[in-house]
Amino acid sequence: MFNFLARLRMAVALLFIGSALAGCGYNNIPTQEANAKAQWAQVQNEYQRRSDLIPNLVSTVQGYAKQEKDVLTAVVEARAKATAIHVDANDLSDPAKLKAFQEAQGQLTGALGRLLAVSENYPDLKSNQNFLALQSQLEGTENRIAVARKDYIAAVRDYNLSLETFPSLIWAKTVFASKQPMAEFTADAGTQAPPKVKF
Repeated sequence: MFNFLARLRMAVALLFIGSALAGCGYNNIPTQEANAKAQWAQVQNEYQRRSDLIPNLVSTVQGYAKQEKDVLTAVVEARAKATAIHVDANDLSDPAKLKAFQEAQGQLTGALGRLLAVSENYPDLKSNQNFLALQSQLEGTENRIAVARKDYIAAVRDYNLSLETFPSLIWAKTVFASKQPMAEFTADAGTQAPPKVKF
């Protein structure tokens, strides 16, 4: 009988300890890290969509505004620079890499803004259906980029907080001691603003 009660107490204690560990935040850190990395992939996806639209936009404008070579060249060069900088999910704790990525994307945004401003000088271009469709797609893409950045910022905030708050702090200092806070996406107001699209 004594053996049975001792085993029952041991089983209840193990059940209690198991329940306590299950709810103590052990899974928070890897889950939130994976979520932040997935959100970063979505940010990159939206920037890639914008980059893919640019050659069509440039070629459409080129047919109407041949004398605007400087603006067209600036867009092509900014696109090349923006697509040359890669920040994968493992680099998200390096603020310098993220900043270089952001600056390249900001330069591309500025070049696109100048390209769209040039279109104001060409009434035929402004009424071209292909140009209007590309302009609309670009505007939608800029909106999706803003949403993806917002979601990434929230995911990084949650992940970084899990490294600093109880109870997941216990796991962050022991089992996940190699995990570093991720760099936050901090866009400059001027360089990261979507280009003005006028119809």
